[in-house]
Amino acid sequence: MPFLEARDLSVRLSGRRILHELSFSLDAGRWYGVVGPNGSGKTTLLRALGGLLPYDGLLTLEGRDLSAWPPRELARRLAFVRQSFGLGFDFTVEELVLLGRSPHKNWLSAYDRADRDLVAHALSAVDLEGFEDRSMLALSGGEQRRVLLAQALAQGADVLLLDEPTTHLDVHHRFEFLDHVRRLADDGTTVVGVFHEFETAVRYTDAVLVLYEGRAHGFGPAADVLTADLIERVFRMESRRAVDEDGRPEIRLTAPLPRLRRDQAT
Repeated sequence: MPFLEARDLSVRLSGRRILHELSFSLDAGRWYGVVGPNGSGKTTLLRALGGLLPYDGLLTLEGRDLSAWPPRELARRLAFVRQSFGLGFDFTVEELVLLGRSPHKNWLSAYDRADRDLVAHALSAVDLEGFEDRSMLALSGGEQRRVLLAQALAQGADVLLLDEPTTHLDVHHRFEFLDHVRRLADDGTTVVGVFHEFETAVRYTDAVLVLYEGRAHGFGPAADVLTADLIERVFRMESRRAVDEDGRPEIRLTAPLPRLRRDQAT
């Protein structure tokens, strides 16, 4: 049985269909990337997988329809990192990361030493040791992003949903975080991440789903799916294959298609 499965999955927002009859199955303990141009439905798909949107068709977690899971139980299984967030009032870093433990607590139970140890470990994973008492509103955009990543890690969920997780991160913290997530997948966490960078998808994921105008245009290992023809049709870019110094495949984007070829590509 697939760990997470979609069959004829469709989503409408404000009366407009965003996703069109998507079908795929995801195995536990693998990292899946979702790639596509802006407006192709990537974030909508991630929100549907997180139980945050109504949908048509079938969407199951461990064979059970996602809509049938109690919200609190689902929150223990799925952790979602959004592109952006807003705070109604200020939190310290530790307070916000501790909220990741709330699905595991009873209504009246307090956070204990085990919870705080998990928070400390999550902050260490995103290089924010010593930030526990800092105000969230005093942090840079990149630091705030890393706090949200730490919150998801502290949640200890089986599925990690990442919506462009490295936005605002500098090069060091981007690769450090991606390496950490790769280790989580290798240890059994199922990861679904939206990415813009092809090199990230090729280097880190086990498979990618290519979306264009809400429809699937490929699903499988990134190096196999992201062919020059698909990149030209979907992303309107010329590309070439290469191999890095470690012998790993690379996809290098070389130039945007001229206007005439763009029109033909659609």
